[in-house]
Amino acid sequence: MPKSTAASNNILNLMYRAVAWANVADNAASSPITVVQLAFATASYTISSTLATAEATYTNYVRPTVPRTTGGWDAASGGAIANTNPVEGTQCGVTGNTLTSAATGKGAGAGEVWHYGDLNAPIAVSNQIQPRFPAGAITITEA
Repeated sequence: MPKSTAASNNILNLMYRAVAWANVADNAASSPITVVQLAFATASYTISSTLATAEATYTNYVRPTVPRTTGGWDAASGGAIANTNPVEGTQCGVTGNTLTSAATGKGAGAGEVWHYGDLNAPIAVSNQIQPRFPAGAITITEA
């Protein structure tokens, strides 16, 4: 059963901006997560994937993070949310990868995937290449 756009916006704002959904859900009071992990992969994610599934292995790769705040993500609208500021991956050293997919979530290693999808176009990351996503380029849709 689908959900309303208002419900989708509330879910996204809670997950990505730590904004409470009045009378339904609050951000964890004792130790809420403060960043959203972004993982880049060399193959498509699936419903059973973790953040580590097919994750990039290029030299110097580290997952970028986006603050889980109203400053890290725009307010959800129309059932979608996007990054407020540019997101930059780490610069590649000697060994590269071709990035084809991305996921957001929480936790290190095999962390929990919140949303995932294939990139609009693959990104070939090689020596001294640094993947960059301008503000608004990472769009998450809650269907």
